[in-house]
Amino acid sequence: MLRPPGDNPRSPRHLISAADLTRDDAVLILDTAEEMARVADRPIKKLPTLRGRTVVNLFFEDSTRTRISFEAAAKRLSADVINFSAKGSSVSKGESLKDTALTLEAMGADAVVIRHGASGAPYRLATSGWIDSAVVNAGDGTHEHPTQALLDAFTMRRRLVGPDAGIGRDLEGRRITIVGDILHSRVARSNVHLLHTLGAHVTLVAPPTLVPVGVEQWPCDVSYRLDDVLPKSDAVMMLRVQRERMNAAYFPTEREYSRRYGLDGERMARMPEHAIVMHPGPMVRGMEITAEVADSDRCTAVEQVANGVSTRMAVLYLLLGGSETALPSASARTEENK
Repeated sequence: MLRPPGDNPRSPRHLISAADLTRDDAVLILDTAEEMARVADRPIKKLPTLRGRTVVNLFFEDSTRTRISFEAAAKRLSADVINFSAKGSSVSKGESLKDTALTLEAMGADAVVIRHGASGAPYRLATSGWIDSAVVNAGDGTHEHPTQALLDAFTMRRRLVGPDAGIGRDLEGRRITIVGDILHSRVARSNVHLLHTLGAHVTLVAPPTLVPVGVEQWPCDVSYRLDDVLPKSDAVMMLRVQRERMNAAYFPTEREYSRRYGLDGERMARMPEHAIVMHPGPMVRGMEITAEVADSDRCTAVEQVANGVSTRMAVLYLLLGGSETALPSASARTEENK
């Protein structure tokens, strides 16, 4: 969590970039998410923690998983939720981000979860002085998507270390491979930063045309041959080719891309027995991942969606709850359940 430069300790904290998180920050969020996940097993899946607080989902881009996940997370913490979509709003009439933000401020928003097509928009919102709310980046352009990286790390820790055994631990020594459209992927950027912070070794695999300029400055390795990396991977994350962000031909054909960089059953068999397959969604079956792999027990795509709610609950709680402990004490929970 970060505060705007020069702000005092009482100013709201924000989550703009995974690179802003320290190892202790990240582990605290993951541990808090583990506590939040246990709430889902209770008869009543709600906590009173953020009662009276207002969370605004400010989405300038289409989204299904992320918006619904943040909405579910806020409601499980008893917050009031306002869903704002740019389509059909005054934004479509030319209203600026500043005026939209001032409107939200006037409505008493305590946190603004923003997804925007322009890289840097969440940072601008957090540091502009337009609002006093906490700002959470839900994806900005091709820049970052920090809560996706957090839920991915949470899923890896649960699968590779264990829910209880993972408490207080990072991903030291784990080898993570991220495959596909790195160039346009904010998920890849956030994961590289966060996984490096958590001690994992990250390798990016993609066609040369889908590797960003300056990637040598990132804390990771780059390979152009998927088959060379699979046997030493603890987790393999497949990314969708983002055609909507492309303005040129980055590879010859879909069939050629799938042949060289797609994950099928034969390739999955070359991975270590404990290794998992991940995908942030939406999946394009038959291109970057086959149905056989997507539907296998080793694929965590559905788990990632469920874990996203727990992780985002943790983020909202730590930003707005202002406490270093995730939930009330065990005795308090017992009283609450009576």
